[in-house]
Amino acid sequence: MDISERTAQPTFRTATPADVPAVVALVESAYRGDESRAGWTTEADILEGQRTDPEGVVEVIEKPGSRLVLVEREGELIACCHLERRGNHAYFGMFAVRPTAQGGGLGKTVLAEAERFAAEEWDVAQMHMTVITARADLIAWYERRGYARTGQTHPFPYGDERFGVPQRDDLEFELLVKDFANGRNH
Repeated sequence: MDISERTAQPTFRTATPADVPAVVALVESAYRGDESRAGWTTEADILEGQRTDPEGVVEVIEKPGSRLVLVEREGELIACCHLERRGNHAYFGMFAVRPTAQGGGLGKTVLAEAERFAAEEWDVAQMHMTVITARADLIAWYERRGYARTGQTHPFPYGDERFGVPQRDDLEFELLVKDFANGRNH
């Protein structure tokens, strides 16, 4: 990470269809293949294949009640996340930070902005997300930010290569929840 990546303030904007190739490249770089190993969010040891595809990103951009947030620094895409309003809560997903920009607090900044938007703009009471249970380090990171494990799990979609090619047979997702009424830091 060069000094400008640490000093320039990130800007946030909503993705458009023109952003799809850059979003796919960012998400893939953060989770799959050797490039992802430069950061700590890699899933390369548990999943191969794709993490997302252009069709999936377009679907997120065009879905009503959905917002794909892009984070740029000096005009360059460095992070993204997806927010979807689901009744009294928002769902948080497709969270990716460029591997070389990880570990410096950018993820915390993006998550805090997503929470602020969901609570203030959508007036929802909670944020929900699902995380692969094998990712203990990632779950611990979210727990430090106020997310609680629910014990509610659902299986990984084995056989659907749109979500990757599992390298182990015990993958499942767990629902994590943050209640905005209890301890939002704003």
